Amino acid sequence: MDHMHGPEMSNEQLADYAPRIEALAKERGLSFYPVDFELVPNAFMMEVAVYGLPVRMPHWSFGVRYIYQYVQHRMGHSKIFEVVFPGNPNRAYLVDDNALAENTLVTAHVLGHADFSRNNQLFERMQREVGYHIVEQAAERANRIQAAIEDHGQSRVEAVLDAALALEANVDTNQGLNRPDYPVMREPRDKPPAQGFQRHYDQLPGEDTAEPLPARERAPIPPAPEYDLLWFIARYAPELEGWERDIFLAVREESFYFYPVFACQIMNEGWASYWHARLLREADFLPDRVYLDAIKTHSDVVRPYAGDDAVSLRVNPYHLGFSMWERILKDCSLDEALAIRRDEDDFSFIRNYLHEDLAKELQLFNFTRRPGAGGEERFIVRDREIDTLRENILAPKFNYGGPRIYVKAMGADGHLELGHDVENDGRGLDLNRSRKVLNYIQRVWRRPVRLETVDHAGDAKVLTPDDGDD
Repeated sequence: MDHMHGPEMSNEQLADYAPRIEALAKERGLSFYPVDFELVPNAFMMEVAVYGLPVRMPHWSFGVRYIYQYVQHRMGHSKIFEVVFPGNPNRAYLVDDNALAENTLVTAHVLGHADFSRNNQLFERMQREVGYHIVEQAAERANRIQAAIEDHGQSRVEAVLDAALALEANVDTNQGLNRPDYPVMREPRDKPPAQGFQRHYDQLPGEDTAEPLPARERAPIPPAPEYDLLWFIARYAPELEGWERDIFLAVREESFYFYPVFACQIMNEGWASYWHARLLREADFLPDRVYLDAIKTHSDVVRPYAGDDAVSLRVNPYHLGFSMWERILKDCSLDEALAIRRDEDDFSFIRNYLHEDLAKELQLFNFTRRPGAGGEERFIVRDREIDTLRENILAPKFNYGGPRIYVKAMGADGHLELGHDVENDGRGLDLNRSRKVLNYIQRVWRRPVRLETVDHAGDAKVLTPDDGDD
């Protein structure tokens, strides 16, 4: 059994190992919904990596980008695929030409993910709202969009998808997936206190006359800054047709599903990496050859940087998360670790559990860019201040990694005013890309659209879909 004789023998062995690894995981305290494992060709995995789901709405952009870091082309710095979709059941895909040791490791890794997604509060809430069968739901949506293409034409449907997918990061997960529309009317605002003559007149003695109750008034749209642009356009765009609203809401639903993967990536990948290492170490039924090859793959997965580079300017989430969970489970009980897994996301996890001694051990540091003597870009270590380091790690995660844009107002004539939350965003806008997105929005809003932001000098600036400045 130590020697592998091609895919058929490897798959037969994997079918023997998988349920035994699953039983071991449950013995060690993990709990998860059933996992459906499927061995698929490499070409299928590439297609999933491009689209983010086995079947998804058709759009040109899927050919040139990955989806929310959820589907990893590689696990850390290894050369193996990891694709698992949380749900009930979980859906996990393994490449059929991976070595037996690699797929054995992936099997244990997937079980760590399955435990995390079932028990983490953010994952659980999003799955409860979106549903537990994302693969089937996405396929159903793809069929509806294909029907819309047949009814309305490729160019019309693609224009709506352009706008919706350009805004897929602009959701507000705090509001819930199935939120009600704004109230049409609101209570009148408090009458300001009387001043001057009116105040003295009101104080004169005489018969009190009850003032009539003020009438309720029409509420503005939106009543407060609205950060869920997909929802707002779906509900309030003046001339959006039903099939167009369906596309916006479908993209929004998938954004809700993927959000926990993005917001918990360091925790989740670290948890799965910790458990695949532990389960393989404790799986005494694995032949030595399989175990040793799997551990070599594990070392590639959690390596802090790629290749022979001496320094990496990007954090490998597998390495950081694995190192943090190792330290937590060394210092705390399993029950305490399970509670952390349940309650935290990456923001609280990094702020609460990335301690200064571990950061030094992992050689994490803050750096700055400076031009070199020959005009090349140089990176200079600035400091290792722990609070700044934590926030630098988390900065790309705010607002799904995109700029924080909100709806300021919708005019009586239907024009749309957007704002850029510069103070809380901490990042500037790519002005050319922003105008392109505004073009997409105006094409479906069908009224004038403008965006208020600031330029690189901090001066107020108004962007419109046109190429010129306002």
